[in-house]
Amino acid sequence: MSKRNWALIAATMVSLIYGVSFTIAKDVMPTYIKPFGFILLRVFGATILFWLISFFGPTEKIQLKDFPRIIAAAFFGVALNMLTFFKGLSFTSPISAAVIMVTTPIIVLILSAIIMKEKMIKRKIFGILLGLFGTGFLILYGRSIGNAANAPLGNLLVFINAVSYAFYLIIVKKLMDKYNAFTFVKWIYTFGLLMVLPFGWSEYQEIQWATIPTYILWEIVFVVLFTTFFTYLFNLVSMRELKPTTVAVFIYLQPLFATVFAMSLGKDELTWVKIISAVLIFTGVYLVTQKKKSQSQ
Repeated sequence: MSKRNWALIAATMVSLIYGVSFTIAKDVMPTYIKPFGFILLRVFGATILFWLISFFGPTEKIQLKDFPRIIAAAFFGVALNMLTFFKGLSFTSPISAAVIMVTTPIIVLILSAIIMKEKMIKRKIFGILLGLFGTGFLILYGRSIGNAANAPLGNLLVFINAVSYAFYLIIVKKLMDKYNAFTFVKWIYTFGLLMVLPFGWSEYQEIQWATIPTYILWEIVFVVLFTTFFTYLFNLVSMRELKPTTVAVFIYLQPLFATVFAMSLGKDELTWVKIISAVLIFTGVYLVTQKKKSQSQ
């Protein structure tokens, strides 16, 4: 199997894990662990795992001039990304959060145009506007069943998370071209841990471990091991072979996986607002990501 096919499989696995995680994380928060406390637990566990696995990778030294980029990747890919996502997810529903994440490819294209001077055509501009309108519609009017305490605020925070993740995809690409993933990901998480520590420490101290059911403990392990550790490894594998815009496209699968999993457990339901928003967003991202056949990836 070619490296590109492995990269495509890795990107699909990321979307599958994230899609399932929307509901799993919602089980844990905020009943047993508050959002920022969960983030601290998640990042701390993943940091340990990344440092342990780095000893099995090649020996490379990161140049001093690349640390600002690593710190930026830690801010957008770990701190801001995770804090806004989990806080937003505690306010909104799994399906709403997953649909909003679909805007990431559009945001990646916008940032590519601004940062990388990528040419924009009318079809892509129309797709961007359509997708953002769909997101705005969901943020303003999306309502959810269950413990969606503040759906509009939750949806807005998830959207900020999507913007942050788009920045991360662009920033980390240059690191991927220069170093082995094991060389720098441990540093991304180390800096990320320092960034989330002030936000999550007090909530982490509030955790009553003795009262947490066994199945919730296993869901916590799933989020640390799969949603954090393995998804970042899979993402780095896919980033080595694919462009940021291509990797971002796989986020389209997250609402599908999230919806099927959440509805199968009776955790969420479809509404016309969610369906209309999803159609607008998917139409927008389809227009944005259509490329000429001569273009690769």
